[in-house]
Amino acid sequence: MDAMIATFLIQDGVTSGAIYALLGLALVLVFSVTRVIFIPQGEFVAYGALTLALLDNGRIPPTISLLVCFGAVAFLLDLWEMRRAADARTFLRSLGLNLLLPGIIYGIVTALAPLSLPSFAKALLTILVIAPMGLYVYRIAYRPLADASVLVLLICSVGVHLAMMGLGLIFFGAEGLRAQPLADANYTLGSLMVPAQSLWIYGSTIAIIIALYVFFERTLLGKALRATAVNRLGARLVGVRTQLTGVTAFMLAATIGAVSGVLIGSITTIYYDTGFLIGLKGFVAAIIGGLASFPITAAAAIGVGLIESFSSFFASSYKEVIVFGLIIPVLIWLSLSHTFHEEE
Repeated sequence: MDAMIATFLIQDGVTSGAIYALLGLALVLVFSVTRVIFIPQGEFVAYGALTLALLDNGRIPPTISLLVCFGAVAFLLDLWEMRRAADARTFLRSLGLNLLLPGIIYGIVTALAPLSLPSFAKALLTILVIAPMGLYVYRIAYRPLADASVLVLLICSVGVHLAMMGLGLIFFGAEGLRAQPLADANYTLGSLMVPAQSLWIYGSTIAIIIALYVFFERTLLGKALRATAVNRLGARLVGVRTQLTGVTAFMLAATIGAVSGVLIGSITTIYYDTGFLIGLKGFVAAIIGGLASFPITAAAAIGVGLIESFSSFFASSYKEVIVFGLIIPVLIWLSLSHTFHEEE
């Protein structure tokens, strides 16, 4: 291997690592606030990439129908909760959030999908469709179990992952799709050719990291999320609406997943189940970061991308084993250097 090949491998590893960083940050965000190991994070990536690919072909994506179904189920659950103590304000809020919002999104996408929109506008439409799914997934699957143990929440996550993967097969089919890049240009940096899509990935990752930092440090809602992460019961006692923080965390995770799908959809062919493997690599980075540290998770994700890139060159048959094997020494080190409560 010469310097030229190494340079290309580093570029490919950093590009993949930036995507894994986004997913790792989303996993850490959700776990720190709700104690949920969000296994379905990868499904939002696949949904986003497949939705964008269908919009590129001028077709109406089936995810808008799925969004309406999610909203209807959430509305029925709200009605069940309001069966004994219903009031007009709560009913209208649930009606607007669970039925009116998906209906508006359905109408917007149906009207704009056949048009020849710019790539950036299609990406925004994709995020508009996928982001609210995080709210409905939380409402349907996780909010009833908000006070359950981590093990129960993990089992719930496995169930949600299997359900969303099956829905992806039903709505998108078994064939893979690839979206158009946000920009077709290429830039020369010395002897290295850098695609504009890679620059979009780097810039989006940096922008999201900065936005998360500002959100948690400068906004009241971000501080409420931090308080919930430190002590859920204490935050509730001082007036923090923990259900709102859970909804916010899941919507942010779904948005990050949608952005990741938009960015990666033009790099590789995406199938209905591709998101699971991508999400697992983000999970490796989150584990290295202890499911607590955003900076360590982002740095670990870049490392995971580089190791995957070089492993594909030297031992392509074992690259997945090498990447997932990174968890083992980290878990051994954590078990030897930290004392955990039995419940944790």
